[in-house]
Amino acid sequence: MEQNPVLFAGSHQFQVPGNAQDPPLSALLHYPCGQPSRLTRFGPYELDVSVDAPAAAGRFPLVLISHGSGGAPLLYRNLSLALARSGYFVALIKHPGNSLGDNELHGEDLAGAEPILRNRPRQLLALLDALLQDPAWAPAIADEPVTAVGHSLGGYTVLSVAGGQPWTRAREPIRVPHDSRIGALVLMAPACGPFLAPGALAGVTAPILALTAEHDRLTPDAEVRAALGAVPDPARVIIRTVPNAGHFSFLSPFPDSMRNPQFAPANDPSGFDREGFHEGLPTLIQDWIRSARGALLG
Repeated sequence: MEQNPVLFAGSHQFQVPGNAQDPPLSALLHYPCGQPSRLTRFGPYELDVSVDAPAAAGRFPLVLISHGSGGAPLLYRNLSLALARSGYFVALIKHPGNSLGDNELHGEDLAGAEPILRNRPRQLLALLDALLQDPAWAPAIADEPVTAVGHSLGGYTVLSVAGGQPWTRAREPIRVPHDSRIGALVLMAPACGPFLAPGALAGVTAPILALTAEHDRLTPDAEVRAALGAVPDPARVIIRTVPNAGHFSFLSPFPDSMRNPQFAPANDPSGFDREGFHEGLPTLIQDWIRSARGALLG
């Protein structure tokens, strides 16, 4: 039996120019490559990557990752690198106006956040368009449905582009774009409050894997189940509650130098093993994506 070639993870900062409606945005690309990797520092993190290396020969399924409010691409580095080494082309957007160092939304309350709720889905699709039109990267991306992964407000973002119709607390619809290229969704502690109105998810037909946290006060398991229970075909939705996890447990583990009681993203409920959880999380998600792709591609 022929052996698959060893794949390393390439890393590249991708830029999308702005336009009259939106500012420029950036994304971190992690993708399969054949060039041996080395430990490289990215701020407080060390990643085993091949910086700016060409992609390996072939075309790879695309995975988009949308971070939570005030977050950043590198917070999902364990997942993205594991996917890249397994043959996926991963693009982690940095949402302008709602990311680390550039955040118009302070705190977790979405009241008054309608501009951000409108902009995020449009930003994600601008990245998708730019990648598929880029002469350097488009040839490495498979012509097949895209998997979109979102954590927290990133979960809201990917549900929106997959056909969801979000609503404000004043019961006004939020205008967001939808895109049929989004074929599968992975939601991690998703912000589902804007989708609790009747019919809000009537347009979502993509298969969904939703992971919730047992001790999540920001995006409670019950709220996620209430929203996703209203999709047209609930049989296409898998919801798994991670025992003893908190809202931020889905972020890659932080270096010891960043862990302190005042930094909530680095903390978990007592007894939760974030390192151990993240050893298995990429495999869980990869297995589900593989199954969903198989069903979509026939």
